Amino acid sequence: MAAEGFWNSREQAQKLIEESNSLRNKIDPLLKGEKELEDFRVMVELGEAEPEALQERIQQELEKDLLRFFKDLDALELKVFLRGPHDRSNCIVSINAGAGGTESCDWANMMMRMYQRWAESRGWQVEVNDVLPGETAGIKSVTLLLTGENAYGFTKAERGVHRLVRISPFDSNKRRHTSFASVDVIAEIEETSSEIELPPNELRVDTYRSGGKGGQNVNKVETAVRITHIPTGTVAASQNQRSQHQNRATAMKLLLSKIYAQRVDEQRAEMERFYGEKGSISWGNQIRSYVFQPYRMVKDLRTGVETSNVQAVMDGELDPFVNGWLRAGGPLKRMQGVKDEEEG
Repeated sequence: MAAEGFWNSREQAQKLIEESNSLRNKIDPLLKGEKELEDFRVMVELGEAEPEALQERIQQELEKDLLRFFKDLDALELKVFLRGPHDRSNCIVSINAGAGGTESCDWANMMMRMYQRWAESRGWQVEVNDVLPGETAGIKSVTLLLTGENAYGFTKAERGVHRLVRISPFDSNKRRHTSFASVDVIAEIEETSSEIELPPNELRVDTYRSGGKGGQNVNKVETAVRITHIPTGTVAASQNQRSQHQNRATAMKLLLSKIYAQRVDEQRAEMERFYGEKGSISWGNQIRSYVFQPYRMVKDLRTGVETSNVQAVMDGELDPFVNGWLRAGGPLKRMQGVKDEEEG
C-alpha cells in the first residue's frame, strides 16, 4: 500500500485496502484482548496489596470490566466459525410469501423490515433490488442486498421457512391465523469472478418500466432489467437503480450468485439443507416460529433458542438466534464431513 504506483489502479487498490482492513479486524481484537487480559492480572495483583476497604471496590470494577471483556471475546469467537469460502462476502436475501394469502404477504413485509433493522444494527448497508407488492397488503416477494463484512456468514443462518401465529388484522372476526414466508440467502458473486462464467448466448435480457417511486424516468424509460439463464430457467431482476446499465449489472450479479449456489448444491448433496430445496412454504417445514397470540414467544426450532420479547426480535434483535445457530455447529460439521470425504 505504500508503493509509489499504488493508486494507479483504483479498483485493485480498493481490493487491497479491503483485504488489509479484513486482516486488521482479525488481528487487532486478538492483540487488544491479550493486552486487556494482562491488565486484569496486574489489577488483581495490585488489589491484593490494597487494604480490605479498597479491595471490594476494585473487585466490583474488575467484574464490570470482565463482563465487557467476555462479550467482546464471544464476538471474536463467533468470527472463527465463519470459515466458509464466501462467508466474508455480501449476500442476497430473498423473502417470499407462502401459504396464507394476504396474511403471508403482510408477514413477508414485516420480515423485510426486521432484516433491514438487523442489518443496519450491524453496520451493513441494505439495498432493495426488486420487490413485488401484494394484491391487498404487504409484498409477495422482495430481494435485498446486504453489504458488509461477513454479511453472508451470519445471514445464511436465516435460510428456511418462518412461521407467524397472530390474531389477523385483516379478519373482522379477530380469529387467529398462521402465516408462512420463506427466506433464501446466497453469497454475492462478482461478474468478474473466475468461479463461474455464463456464455452470452445462454442469457436472455428483457427490459421493462420500473414500478413504484423513482422520478420521471419510471414511467417513460425501460430502466428495469430481467435476465434469464435459458438452460436452467433461473431468473434475476433489478429495478431499483436509476439507469438500465446499473440495473443490468445488479441483475447479473444476482444471476451469477443464484447459478453458483445451484452448482454448489449439485456438487454437495450434503449441503442441500443450506443451498437446495427448503420444502414447501407451509406447515411442517419451518425453522422458526413467531407467536404473537395466545402467548408471546419466538423460538428457533433448530437450536431451541427462544425469547418472549417478540417486539425486540421484530425490531432486528436476531443475534441470539444467529449466534446460537453458529455455536450449534451450523453447516461447519457437514462441510468438514464433505471435506474429509473429498480428501479421503
